Amino acid sequence: MPYDFDLFVIGAGSGGVRAARFAAGFGARVGVAESRYLGGTCVNVGCVPKKLLVHGAHYAEDFEQAQGFGWRMDHPQFDWRTLIDNKDREITRLNGIYRNLLLNSGVTLLEDHARLVDKHTVDVAGKRYSAAHVLIATGGWPEVPDIPGKELAITSNEAFFLKQLPKRVLVVGGGYIAVEFASIFHGLGAETSLLYRKELFLRGFDGAIRQHLKEELTKKGMSLQFQSDIARIDKQTDGSLLATLKDGRKLPADCVFYATGRRPMLDNLGLENTGVELDERGFIKVDENYVSTEPSILAIGDVIGRVQLTPVALAEGMAVARRLFRPEEYRKVDYQMIPTAVFSLPNIATVGLSEEQAREKGYSVTTYESRFRPLKLTLTQSQERTLMKLVVDAKTDHVLGCHMVGPDAGEIIQGIAIAIKAGATKQTFDETIGIHPTAAEEFVTMRTPTSH
Repeated sequence: MPYDFDLFVIGAGSGGVRAARFAAGFGARVGVAESRYLGGTCVNVGCVPKKLLVHGAHYAEDFEQAQGFGWRMDHPQFDWRTLIDNKDREITRLNGIYRNLLLNSGVTLLEDHARLVDKHTVDVAGKRYSAAHVLIATGGWPEVPDIPGKELAITSNEAFFLKQLPKRVLVVGGGYIAVEFASIFHGLGAETSLLYRKELFLRGFDGAIRQHLKEELTKKGMSLQFQSDIARIDKQTDGSLLATLKDGRKLPADCVFYATGRRPMLDNLGLENTGVELDERGFIKVDENYVSTEPSILAIGDVIGRVQLTPVALAEGMAVARRLFRPEEYRKVDYQMIPTAVFSLPNIATVGLSEEQAREKGYSVTTYESRFRPLKLTLTQSQERTLMKLVVDAKTDHVLGCHMVGPDAGEIIQGIAIAIKAGATKQTFDETIGIHPTAAEEFVTMRTPTSH
């Protein structure tokens, strides 16, 4: 029996759209269902609007620093509504671009909820479609722990649509989303506290990076409360909130923002009608080709819980499209040396192994570090310092990891990631001539090891 589609994609986020577009370009008949918003988390309530808010928050420092260069900035005023309205307009524009990308590539777009009826059939708004392959790309969803008053808290989903900037914010979590939103709220003028239940945030990042960011955020006046966790949240008579911590302390707030993890978005997906199995963490279990335990059903992106980054979902979507419909061009996704950034203020970016990971893997490690006050800040009152670090294999001279905290870290590390992916040695870095005067040139002028 011929199927309605060669590939049916559930979820029009980064990974799903990429797989659908390329599969259609390879000649496949493709259907896509999306019940929420085109572009997924990244475009709507993730990377894109977050980066716009980070830019907005950074202007507070820019205005302050401009005085050192002779600019008079008597009373800059910030209006939350203007920022959010402009952000919304940009996201609506991007939604339109995603819609056109799909439609122009010949994909059938169904803007409604899709549910699996069996291994080859989906139901969308009461109509059934059959497909040779079904790709699940439904992404993740933020979770709030089950505590009394959890309904009073918000997550990143709601933060982008707040009607006004809260005066006092408690951000709960220790991952990149928590650190980024704490920087946004603090930079825009809210009294911000970051609470994390362990001793230091950003687990998995290089120790020097974590410590340096802690020092910089403390210098900026953010309240960092480690080994702290909320037991309950109560609404006060004046409409404000009161968070009671597990150690008994009480913290007043106008907004409690949770960034303590994301779960795979599998609600009402009909997986029970198929042979798809979940792993012990609740993500869809797939093999190296993204095939689930039901051979006709594949899954990519945040829903499989590997590396939850937009460019990784894009690469996985491309890999699926090629393997199914253009096998001669198929290449597996390489999960080694994935660069990433944390758009805190200051920014973090990193590629490769942390010093701790390199030592755990048995490498004999030499590290190089540089901490300095950037040239731009020398005419200002700002005491912010930039950190750059290289982790080098002492035996082969290969650069195993590169880490940075400071302005434009993401822009700088992206280029360096290519060199490290290509196998650059410390000697390659040393023999590369720097661009002067830039912060980036520090990476090619570090000569003295900080540790062996």
